[in-house]
Amino acid sequence: MSLTPYVFDATRENFDALILGNSMRGLVLAHFWSPKAGPCMVLMPRLVKLAAEYGGRFLLVMVNTEELGQRARGLGVTSVPTVKFFLRGEAVHTIHGADSDATFRAALGQFLANDQDRLRMTALRMHQDGDTEGAIALLARIAVEDPGDLAVAADLAKLLTLAGRPHEAQTLLAALPASARAQGGIAALLVHLELIEAANQNPQEHAADVDTPPSRLTRAAQALFEDQPEQALIELLELARQAPTFRDDIGRRAMLALFGMLGGEHALTRQFRARLAELSV
Repeated sequence: MSLTPYVFDATRENFDALILGNSMRGLVLAHFWSPKAGPCMVLMPRLVKLAAEYGGRFLLVMVNTEELGQRARGLGVTSVPTVKFFLRGEAVHTIHGADSDATFRAALGQFLANDQDRLRMTALRMHQDGDTEGAIALLARIAVEDPGDLAVAADLAKLLTLAGRPHEAQTLLAALPASARAQGGIAALLVHLELIEAANQNPQEHAADVDTPPSRLTRAAQALFEDQPEQALIELLELARQAPTFRDDIGRRAMLALFGMLGGEHALTRQFRARLAELSV
């Protein structure tokens, strides 16, 4: 039975055709799972979401080991969840356990390189070799051909920023659909660009003693770029408290981005995450 256009349930009858047969035409991920294992139930919807996001660039096949244990063991599966990547009739990669989405994306990237991906890698190599403007031009061409490729948009915005053109980067990302702007990497990059813009404000425009949302944002950005994250978080927390509607709740969004930069275990992250949560109570 097809669960979505790209996700299928394996049975004894269709196992070989679904996994081995389809792998002769492209990448197949076989998710070996059991309804008795909690991590499998956590991983399953994440894999289904990835399959939908990649839009058919790979097929996802669910293999219930309670029903197909012998076939699973024959492929070396001894624990669940296990995800095996199949190409040309062979298992070419294995991920044990409910690893992060980033782990799966990195693995998928190894096997799904297309012409767009190769051009993107070429552009990044051009930048590394010192030809940032050439890299920007190539990424811009790719973006025009495939405006839905968020990886290209993010890379282009980063290179524009490095080239001293953050306003162009911000305009590029702001033109993306709302659903794209909400995705983790794009959202954090947008916040970074907004902070760059605020840090570049004329200090006379927002005097230090003026308690307005723009002045708080400017002081937070300046503190961050002076490597004073605690002072930046203090300003951003107050901004989130006083003006949640200012620039689409930039205070909260910037705090979340800063937590990501500091890491979840950093003392400032723990302290200010708790204080931010209190605003919602």
